[in-house]
Amino acid sequence: MNTWLFDLGNTRLKCAPLDGDGRVGIVQGAAHVESGFDPDWLDALPARIDSAIVASVAAPALRMILLDALAARGAQVQLAHTLPALDGLTIAYADPSRLGVDRFLALLSAHAEHAPALVVGVGTALTVDLVDGAGRHLGGRIAPSPTLMREALHRRVAQLAPSGGAYAEFATDTEDALVSGCEGAAVGLVERSLAEATARLGARPRLLLHGGGGEALLGRLPDAQWRADLVLHGLARWHHASAGVASRQG
Repeated sequence: MNTWLFDLGNTRLKCAPLDGDGRVGIVQGAAHVESGFDPDWLDALPARIDSAIVASVAAPALRMILLDALAARGAQVQLAHTLPALDGLTIAYADPSRLGVDRFLALLSAHAEHAPALVVGVGTALTVDLVDGAGRHLGGRIAPSPTLMREALHRRVAQLAPSGGAYAEFATDTEDALVSGCEGAAVGLVERSLAEATARLGARPRLLLHGGGGEALLGRLPDAQWRADLVLHGLARWHHASAGVASRQG
């Protein structure tokens, strides 16, 4: 029986096989195209998938395209969702449905190391979440990512380019100033969150960075650890822990 993990975000789809020991295999990924997926990429998936574990924060229409493709391969699909507590992690939200499943899974993966962590996801949004060594989620923040900031400025002021430029602390060109301001705003938020987290915990937590826009910030966050596939690894833990809960309840 083969099992595959799928992380469907707002701009990219990532997937990987799950081996018999619960380890995540080679990760594949592709950006969305024309409100769908690259047909060649979908065709490269196995002709038969027995089980698919899906985490999605994308639009319902895009999720249905993926689910239809998995159904065509005979997959039994399980949609991951946020839970109040799982595998030693307890979230701070009173209503679990209001915490995005991608944030939950990233926290679940971070807590696997049983050490405090500030988890920063950089995708369409910039998300910051703090978890202590006992697995208590202490809350977080949501802001526009640098990419979204640039796109929003471009929509309102067409002459402000949506991309390009080189980072500088005090830029002497508009495109450089744009990338410096938007990335600098993200770095400033992370640095403030890290300082507040350190004050609350009494010790500096690990800084874990993930998401498509995260690599651009790494050079300005020297203490950050790059965890590109944090959500997929959390999805593997969700699958294993949820199966354990189900078997105990059964």
